[in-house]
Amino acid sequence: MRLLTASLFALGLALPASAQTCGGNWGGFINGLKAEAMQRGHSQATVDAFFSGAQQSGAVLKADRAQGVFQKDFIEFSRMLISQNRMQAGAQKWQQYRSTFDRIQQQYGINPGVLLAFWAFETDYGGFQGNFNTRDALVTLAHDCRRPELFRPQVLSAIRLFENGDFDPQTTTGAWAGEIGMVQMLPGDILENGVDGDGDGHVRLKTSAPDALMSGAKMLSGLGWRPNEPWLQEIVVPQNLDWSQTGLLTGKTAAEWQSMGVQARSGALLRPDLPSSIILPMGRKGPAFLAYPNFNVYFEWNQSFTYVLTAAYFGTRLEGAPVYNAGNPEPGLSGPQIKQLQQKLQARGYDVGGADGILGEKSREAVQDIQQKLGLPADAWPTQALLNQL
Repeated sequence: MRLLTASLFALGLALPASAQTCGGNWGGFINGLKAEAMQRGHSQATVDAFFSGAQQSGAVLKADRAQGVFQKDFIEFSRMLISQNRMQAGAQKWQQYRSTFDRIQQQYGINPGVLLAFWAFETDYGGFQGNFNTRDALVTLAHDCRRPELFRPQVLSAIRLFENGDFDPQTTTGAWAGEIGMVQMLPGDILENGVDGDGDGHVRLKTSAPDALMSGAKMLSGLGWRPNEPWLQEIVVPQNLDWSQTGLLTGKTAAEWQSMGVQARSGALLRPDLPSSIILPMGRKGPAFLAYPNFNVYFEWNQSFTYVLTAAYFGTRLEGAPVYNAGNPEPGLSGPQIKQLQQKLQARGYDVGGADGILGEKSREAVQDIQQKLGLPADAWPTQALLNQL
């Protein structure tokens, strides 16, 4: 689900003078893409074959506008995604592909649980990879003016995959946002990080688990994964903690947190020497986690705070961590209430990344700051009391 890919515009590669950057007549937009592709060295025949029959997909646009699942809070979201079946299937896949996971651990220093969690959440271990035509999905989202800078480069990357014989524009399918394969990678990421994990001379992310897992590991490594370091750990926090010190913006070594009364819920703190941040996804009365540097790499894979935390936590569960202590968090806000809160915060000058009804990291940071100014416990968890005060 990774949507953080370098734009060609940012690289200073100019579009043809006649090209639309987004929107407008569909045929004219396709012609602009063709001109750009040929400007970058692709033949007329290749470009014509790639775009033959390309259609705008209303289903893709509908899916892009309807990501309400991310409005769920961490407890609800994590319980929805983490099932006993997924736990058991993860253990089975670990055994089935043990040699691949051993190679990944040795080569990249990435634990099996990390990739198993992505594999589970993205496609249920390859069982549900999406049935959207990938070419049409990418071109549709490039034409749509919401995020064209993310998707136009992916269309051009898909052309390169097609030219290499690893992409069929008529039959290649995947997720609505253009990701392909068992761990859902965009064409640009496949070009950069695709690994032939099973030695057959091809990178087949849809049908080869070793290819998909090795490619996912290489991508995580390239995004900055620190080998053989932890990523997340459940903790117990003292009731007198300075809540304004929590959140991803504040970092202390785990040993420093320990000196302030923070303890591992199970066993000892994994790496007292590493910088870390305290995450309270549902405030000071809910679950509590210590996020190590590798946790931040998750945001390069997916930008949703709730998804990232759930994926990271599931990785620890697959490796033996206990079920988190849900605590007794204060009731949160509904999606419409979050949107109202975001609008009020924007009116006060905060950048919350848009009033979308989703409590993302920017919204959490704004909430924490306004809580501190209003004299409320600054735990970044918005409640009805906060909304009333605003």
